[in-house]
Amino acid sequence: MKTALSIAGSDCSGGAGIQADLKTFCAHNVYGMSVITSVAAENTAGVLGITELSYDSVYTQLRAVFEDIFPDSVKIGMIFGYEAARAVYDGLMRYKPQNTVIDSVMLAKDGTPLICEECIGFLAEKIFPLAQLVTPNIPEAERITGIGIKSIEDMKAASKKMYSMGIRRILLKGGHSEGEPTDILYDGESFVEFCSDRIHTKNTHGTGCTLSSAIAANLSLGLSFEQSVKRAKEYISLVIEHSLDLGRGNGPLNHMYGVFAK
Repeated sequence: MKTALSIAGSDCSGGAGIQADLKTFCAHNVYGMSVITSVAAENTAGVLGITELSYDSVYTQLRAVFEDIFPDSVKIGMIFGYEAARAVYDGLMRYKPQNTVIDSVMLAKDGTPLICEECIGFLAEKIFPLAQLVTPNIPEAERITGIGIKSIEDMKAASKKMYSMGIRRILLKGGHSEGEPTDILYDGESFVEFCSDRIHTKNTHGTGCTLSSAIAANLSLGLSFEQSVKRAKEYISLVIEHSLDLGRGNGPLNHMYGVFAK
């Protein structure tokens, strides 16, 4: 059986982070494992608090996974604190996993920062270049590059700048743009555009986590990066379309819809 590891924060409400990633791996028939970097007291309405885990806690989890069930792919999400970021960097340098996908998580839907200020530079300069794919949304790409993004051409310019920073592949997500969303995959040589219809629902908690973990799952299954993104986009559209109207805020996706609907 193929395997995947999520290195991310815990979302106690189950809609994002580690919990969303494990559900997504399961929906793709991939055995999921987790390394928790932080614990978020979070629900559909917002973030109540975040507790960072220590360097030793994060690094020991990494050792436990990599030295027993080496994952076919790795998804990295919310790191939050500098000590956790150092542990993740040291783990990636030691074990050198392939098919690493990073979701550059920076803000929750309610605007709460999900990464400490000192970590942003460390993440971009040290950790991003160790991945095979980074999946920023438009606000994150603007923060990383300093480029204002208003159009497809701006997205391409930001992708080129991120590539020049040492990032091997970029999937710049267009969900924050006006009109129908277009995501752009760039590998330093060519652009591939993925267009989709916008699904009008407020229940989008955990979409970034879910998309990146779906890409990682597809990479575990042996698909190419372009095929993995295409399949992940199809999956995310399905689980958003059938999202769950739970909670007082932005409800979660229906990660297992395709499994139980068969």
